[in-house]
Amino acid sequence: MCGTSPTDDLALIRCARRAADELLVDLGVPVRKAFDVATPRGFDAAVSRLAALLRRLVRVSEAEAVRQAVAVLDVDWRVMTPARRSQLVRQALAAAGRVVSTVHEQVRAPLGRAASDVVAATRSDGRRRGLAIAADFNAVDRRAVAYVLRANSLFVRDEYGRRLDWFGIEAKRIVARGLEDGLGRDEIAGDLSRAANAAMVQRSASYWDVIAASFVGEARSLSQISSYAEAGIERYMLSAVLDEHTTDTCRFLDGKVIQTEDAVRMLDRMESTDEPAAIKQVRPWVRERFGEDGKRALVVDRDGERKLLAVVERSGVGARDDRGAYSQAVSGRELAPAGIGFPPFHGLCRTTTVADV
Repeated sequence: MCGTSPTDDLALIRCARRAADELLVDLGVPVRKAFDVATPRGFDAAVSRLAALLRRLVRVSEAEAVRQAVAVLDVDWRVMTPARRSQLVRQALAAAGRVVSTVHEQVRAPLGRAASDVVAATRSDGRRRGLAIAADFNAVDRRAVAYVLRANSLFVRDEYGRRLDWFGIEAKRIVARGLEDGLGRDEIAGDLSRAANAAMVQRSASYWDVIAASFVGEARSLSQISSYAEAGIERYMLSAVLDEHTTDTCRFLDGKVIQTEDAVRMLDRMESTDEPAAIKQVRPWVRERFGEDGKRALVVDRDGERKLLAVVERSGVGARDDRGAYSQAVSGRELAPAGIGFPPFHGLCRTTTVADV
């Protein structure tokens, strides 16, 4: 029976949707979702659409931040004292900062919708693959949506803070060098305008691609883990897209097995903080570093310590279906304690997970 009361329209609708969904799955009929993130092509398309939307949303604010900053800094620097120069740079940063201070709030609504779409699509795909899970979101799904929305909003807020810090340093350098070289007001203003544009606008070209890929990848991963936990699947396997563009990081992690309960505990820790730096300590991205022997190493920096995951003996980058060769590699059981539980593992990461049954 659907619902507890025949007058409960919402319960009836939810129940009817569940019944129809189950019937279509049983009959093998594909159900098209807003975001198809189950395939590499669908994942890339979802990331591209989300990145384009985010860029459009913030374009006006970024351009206005540049305009406000340059308006403050368009002065005759030759008659300014050192103290006044520093004051003007601070005022310019404050003016630009007021404009971009709401960017992280501007992107919350589209990110929230995207997270729900990704989780719904991921859950539907899991059911099509035979996972014994309900059609509706469970508690972990809802936690996943709330977490990725909050965390990425925080990351966006901090990103604009870093951009302003960089521009402040660059503005002081441009003014000092301009005065030293005998440049006029217009020349210095032009250099400051280009620096402001580089900090606020040009960085966004690739930044929103990274944010979108990280956001979609993390929402997909957390929903998959939620489905595994609900279906009683104790382990899952990391599955990389082994094409010419795949990094050594994902080639190394491809095929590694993670315990579902370890990933859920990682989400618990990630939810417990409102500081982006602390979140990165719980689940750091993998970095590539060169050792003294000239070989590249895959490492993570977590809780003040650097953990070696593997040394790249032979890279597979540029080839299809080639994992490469590695030495000093950690085992699958050592990955979760190092903060490696689920994708994404780096910027523009496409790795996903599959149930290990």
